[in-house]
Amino acid sequence: MAGKDEKQERDELAESLNDLFTNLSTMVQGELQGSSNVLELLEKMNLRVAEEYKGYGDVASGLRVFVEQLKSKSGSFDEYVQQIDAIEQQVTEFEAVISMLDKYVSLLESKVHSVFQVPPS
Repeated sequence: MAGKDEKQERDELAESLNDLFTNLSTMVQGELQGSSNVLELLEKMNLRVAEEYKGYGDVASGLRVFVEQLKSKSGSFDEYVQQIDAIEQQVTEFEAVISMLDKYVSLLESKVHSVFQVPPS
């Protein structure tokens, strides 16, 4: 009978070990599945971020083209700005000449008044 108890104890030990290994295997498999899910999530996040940055790259490229167009337009405006500056300088000089003429005409007017002034009788 002692042999039967030993065999029953071995069977119970074997079953316990088998359950332990099964539980450990299930636990490890669950951990690996969780890690796999996290990696999939990270991959999806990376793809989303890559799409966002691609959009930013397209916007930056569009802005670069816009700035280049502005530069080419401002180059043609520079010529007009120089012409406006030249006209402004001429107007300033013209105003100075008009001021001098105005003073001269006022002086002539006062001389004419003094020459043609009739003395009271």
